[in-house]
Amino acid sequence: MKAFLMNADEDFDMQRALPGNEAALTQDLELNTLFGAMAAGDAFLFEVAKRAVLTGLTDPEAITYRQQVLRDCLANPSLVRELYELAAEAIGAERKVFGSLFRDSPSAIVHRSVQVLELLAGFLSRLREIADLHAGSFSSPGFRKFFATLAQQLDEEYMALVEGHLKELKFRGGMLISAQLGSGNHGAGHALRRAREPGWRERISFLDRSGYSFTIPDRDESGYRALRELEDKGLNLVANALAQSTEHVLRFLTALRIEIGFYVACLNLHERLAEKGEPTCFPVPTRPGEATLSAEGLYDVCLALTIDQRVVDNEINADHKSLVMITGANQGGKSTILRAVGLVQLLMQAGMFVAGESLRANVCDGVFTHYKREEDDTMESGKLDEELRRMSEIAESIKPNCMLLCNESFSSTNEREGSEIARQIVRAMIDEGVKVLFVTHQFDLAHGFYVAHLPLALFLRAKREADGQRTFEITEGEPLPTSYGEDSYRKIFGESIKNPAHARLS
Repeated sequence: MKAFLMNADEDFDMQRALPGNEAALTQDLELNTLFGAMAAGDAFLFEVAKRAVLTGLTDPEAITYRQQVLRDCLANPSLVRELYELAAEAIGAERKVFGSLFRDSPSAIVHRSVQVLELLAGFLSRLREIADLHAGSFSSPGFRKFFATLAQQLDEEYMALVEGHLKELKFRGGMLISAQLGSGNHGAGHALRRAREPGWRERISFLDRSGYSFTIPDRDESGYRALRELEDKGLNLVANALAQSTEHVLRFLTALRIEIGFYVACLNLHERLAEKGEPTCFPVPTRPGEATLSAEGLYDVCLALTIDQRVVDNEINADHKSLVMITGANQGGKSTILRAVGLVQLLMQAGMFVAGESLRANVCDGVFTHYKREEDDTMESGKLDEELRRMSEIAESIKPNCMLLCNESFSSTNEREGSEIARQIVRAMIDEGVKVLFVTHQFDLAHGFYVAHLPLALFLRAKREADGQRTFEITEGEPLPTSYGEDSYRKIFGESIKNPAHARLS
């Protein structure tokens, strides 16, 4: 049995390798804040959320499949949480079943497997009861397939058969093992036989063969050892079958815990955002290579999770644009909208809702980030060398139909040199079919692209009021030769600027 709740034709693979840029993505997009909100204190859910978000889907139909399941979960949150708790309880109960000191012997395997299967059968029965009672409340293809599988494979007849077999395998009346004489008159072909009621021939006293038996004395250790060896030979095939059956049921319950756990993590995030009154929506994924990105009410979900007040949202219309250049006032929201775009892309491709009122975006084959780093004592070379090294690593992995988010890249050197480096990299990326969003205060870089009148480029600017106030709104606009660094100076020092050079601070 398979759950089929995250994928239409296979279980979700928790062992799938994370992308090579996982550490950079986590740091630059502040993903641990997101995963923490999804986990709500559950370490298992944290790992599930991390795996699901970082190993996203690249097929719009597969994304829609998850979205439909998630819609059902949002409509039935308590029941979904009950399914998760049931699966987690079953797995936890199995781990508590004691194994004997001879746990690898066939008899020990049979004994423990019977105990575990009896335990798990109870959980499967509860699962079937939930399906019978609530299947009608779910309409997604994923849940319909899941409940149909339970109804078909866990019907009353099957559960009764399982119960009967487990009862027999306790061997309360002893066990019947057949064997043949092999080479050297040694026993061969040992096989466990099903016990049966004696027939009329056995009931006739002179045909009674019960006398052909012997009793092992209490202190005959060799006799007990020989008897155990006979039992193990007879139970070997049964032990293998029971071990496989136990593993099969555990795999199903483990997959169920993982896949239902993903949706529970989504519910946790949805509840956090709903408490703040922040909107969410199901995005419309489009085919790879279409260069689609349009959103209304877009906001940074990680920022929303860390502050008490509502987050300023923005609109963006970058359809048919391979380059989005974001400039404007310092501390005006440029980095925030860049992070918001990266986050909604990852969430969309995980099959989740996103932070905003509407979103339509093409599916990418990967999201990469190149953010300015603060200098630290572990750096063995200059900041520019470190930036170039990281960009070189990105270049080795990035490919057409990927997204690259750059935040103040190559600002560690002078503007002319940094702009030229960035310009060549951006041109190479968009020529190869990579979508680039670039936040910069380098006027030479942004203005150079602006005056080129590239039809595939969109220019956004952080809004600043006449009195220097930041609205954190991002609108279309021509790059300006200043980022209004003097506003930050006044805010920090409360002084008027006396040195004209400060006017170009950014």
